[in-house]
Amino acid sequence: MKFPVNRRQFIKQTVVLGTAVTVGKTVSPVRAARSPNEKILIGIMGCNGRGMAHINSYLSLPNAEIAYICDVDSRALEKGVATVVQKQSRKPQGVRDFRRILADPAVDVLSIATPNHWHAPATILACAAGKHVYVEKPGSHNPHEGELMVAAARKHKRVVQMGNQRRSWPWTIEAIDRLHAGEIGKVFFARSWYNASRGTIGRGKPAPSPDWLDYSLWQGPAPERPYKDNLIHYNWHWHWHWGNGELGNNGIHCLDLVRWGLSVDYPLRVTCGGNRYHFQDDQETPDTYTTTFDFGDKGATWECHSCHPRGFEGAGFGVNFYGEKGSLVIAGNNCKIYDLNNKAVSEIAGKWNDADHFADFLDCIRDGKRPRSDIEEGQKSTLLCHLGNIAWRTGHTINLDPQTHKIVGDRNASKLWSRKYRSGWEPRV
Repeated sequence: MKFPVNRRQFIKQTVVLGTAVTVGKTVSPVRAARSPNEKILIGIMGCNGRGMAHINSYLSLPNAEIAYICDVDSRALEKGVATVVQKQSRKPQGVRDFRRILADPAVDVLSIATPNHWHAPATILACAAGKHVYVEKPGSHNPHEGELMVAAARKHKRVVQMGNQRRSWPWTIEAIDRLHAGEIGKVFFARSWYNASRGTIGRGKPAPSPDWLDYSLWQGPAPERPYKDNLIHYNWHWHWHWGNGELGNNGIHCLDLVRWGLSVDYPLRVTCGGNRYHFQDDQETPDTYTTTFDFGDKGATWECHSCHPRGFEGAGFGVNFYGEKGSLVIAGNNCKIYDLNNKAVSEIAGKWNDADHFADFLDCIRDGKRPRSDIEEGQKSTLLCHLGNIAWRTGHTINLDPQTHKIVGDRNASKLWSRKYRSGWEPRV
């Protein structure tokens, strides 16, 4: 199996290789871990930002070895490899193209920390190649990709964990368990929020892509667009072509807690209003907006002020659950329960811990169970983000069929259920 070694070869070979991996013609027999003591071999795709959290978490866990570091940024690739060799006796291979990881039958896991437009295509190809997958949130760029990811995980019987870390934190598990046990009575509404101090991204200028970046491979499945100097490595979040705005960036963490706490799956109705108010620049996604979700007998909101730091409950991130007997407040890394007189009656202290979620993922590979944020559960939460974005982009209230969970009565909104792909990269299961 050959892999692209430069940009000119990439597009030509993508069609051949992408299709081959998708249909499974070149897939080696699946190698499954057989005992808690067997080492699990991991390839990490993307080591800027969250990718370093992947590296450090796996390095902290027993019987896990990082066999590959992959990044289209040569600087990040070098940094990732250097980080691993400080704590691991075996040096990982450094590669630019993740398909070299898929071609190695010894590798058990592909761990994905790329921009959003890569999440689903890489996951689907990895499942077809016999790899288990840890994929960062939101896990998909559009609703159809979420459907395909679930189908791929089930077809190939792979463990696929989505990066909603709070699902594995002991203190959030305790908080939601107490909520479900009826500590504040019947719960009927949740308010969630995210506040930050993001500055302007400015106006980007067309420029040659830098020598350290394989920009063609960075774009991968997304239809090709010219490089500009304010896009990489973070501002792609605010362009619909690659990202999902703040809803898909931090809203997913809030809304996953919301859905988990309310014990709901699919909304009946979604609305979204707001705009890009703080700066006039290249950002296409709103910086200030409120999304509402009607689940029939329960409701929820998510409110974002990404350019203003003052949040609620003394925290820039959180969820308030409102029940018959009081409220349960998750604010930052803390949980408090209040009675109807607004008196705090209980508190659950917590902390941020990535490793718990990665440990759950590896444990499930060994014992064959579903992970705490199995891709199906994760994509139900991500769908809330996609629907909020679709509502904002169309200016329409989005109504879902309660049986099919698809958009009804809105042709323009339904067009955003999927996207166009670069030739040869259309995800298939």
